[in-house]
Amino acid sequence: MEVSGWLGWAQGAVDYGIIGILVLMSVISLWMFIERLMFFGAVRGSDYSTKEELELDLGNNVSIIATIGSNAPYVGLLGTVLGIMITFYSLGDVGAVDPKKIMTGLALALKATAMGLIVAIPAIVFYNILLRKMERILTLWEIDAHKKQG
Repeated sequence: MEVSGWLGWAQGAVDYGIIGILVLMSVISLWMFIERLMFFGAVRGSDYSTKEELELDLGNNVSIIATIGSNAPYVGLLGTVLGIMITFYSLGDVGAVDPKKIMTGLALALKATAMGLIVAIPAIVFYNILLRKMERILTLWEIDAHKKQG
């Protein structure tokens, strides 16, 4: 959609700003997931005297992934709402209704929602995988602790 002045700036800010934030969220989510997997692979239960200490170390950075997974759709929705507002404002400013401009503007706005979902779905999968791995490590620690006592 051809817009000039502050509308062009606003459209670029929504387009690149929201998508940029979502890409950053995706990179952070993937980075934290890989870091946690590496930590889980290297953790030794025998290094911990209590289950709580182990649980604290295992849970580091996992909440960041959950936060990204739960908030990415909202960031995408914000981009969509702002994009639609800009589209309607620019159409009202021009004074002519061109279906091609409307559809192009709305399609560009909706890509923010799609990107939000593309970021959120893997982040929630990462979170669930890490929770399951944490449960397994904690259960194995408890089994070892019972063997040492018995």
